[in-house]
Amino acid sequence: MMKNLKKLTALAGICAVTVASLAACGQSGTTTETKADTNAAQTEAGSQAAESTADSAKDTQAASEASADLNGSITMAGSTSMEKLANAVAEAFMEKYPNVTVNAEFTGSSAGIESLLSGSVDIGNSSRALEDSEKQNGAVENIVAIDGIAVVVNPDTKVENLTKEQLAQIYTGEITDWADVDGDSAPIVVIGREAGSGTRGAFEELLDVADKCTYASELDSTGAVMAKVASTPGSIGYVSLDVLDDTVKALKLEGVEPTAENIKAGNYFLSRPFVMATKGEISEQSEPVQALFDYLSSAEGKDLISSVGLITVD
Repeated sequence: MMKNLKKLTALAGICAVTVASLAACGQSGTTTETKADTNAAQTEAGSQAAESTADSAKDTQAASEASADLNGSITMAGSTSMEKLANAVAEAFMEKYPNVTVNAEFTGSSAGIESLLSGSVDIGNSSRALEDSEKQNGAVENIVAIDGIAVVVNPDTKVENLTKEQLAQIYTGEITDWADVDGDSAPIVVIGREAGSGTRGAFEELLDVADKCTYASELDSTGAVMAKVASTPGSIGYVSLDVLDDTVKALKLEGVEPTAENIKAGNYFLSRPFVMATKGEISEQSEPVQALFDYLSSAEGKDLISSVGLITVD
């Protein structure tokens, strides 16, 4: 009996060892498979990352090659109000395309379109919509941004807001004293731009006072208007929204501040297009000029337009 019991005990021990061995084998197999799956996933992820990096490198190389291949020059002339935008675009574009030269002159909107139509420049910059006669002669209106026209006064002026009617009456000489528009009694000194200025043309057209204005001074640049208003007590003038600074005070019009948000919402009535006109369609222009317009319509170009205080065109 004792002998049989020992046999049974030994048999049980063998069975236990066998079961344990089988379990260990199964666990080892599972671990091996899991490691293999993980390694395969990591290899695939690494391969995808490598492909993505390679694609990115190819895109960068292609862009660099395109930049290197593009060469030539672009000439533009026109609006002094567009000087800040034109200079910023020229600088950024030449950095992107080192073999292209961009030259800009600031001669006034009408003069810029005349230069375009005569063939002396590639682009005519205009801070107003093109006239029908200019379009009939071959100028194509390419709106690249929207600008607001701010009405500015000397910082000592107490008036904060004007209605459209009051502003028109000031510029036509019907109102000549600040006391008539809730200010202190003082003569209103009316400052404006020279004939042919895009800013003047847009301002007078939007206010419906073309050829009716009475100016104390007619100046030939936006900067000159800013300086004159800043230094002349009782003065009032108009300038591009993007040049505003604390040397002057910008008035509300109809209770609305001159901001990009208000212009986009259609709440501020003094706004105008910034046009880079071409003689013929953009597709008919030289490769550098076409590339410039492609740049302006890109995300990078729109960021640049916004950075100089203008409103992008969607």
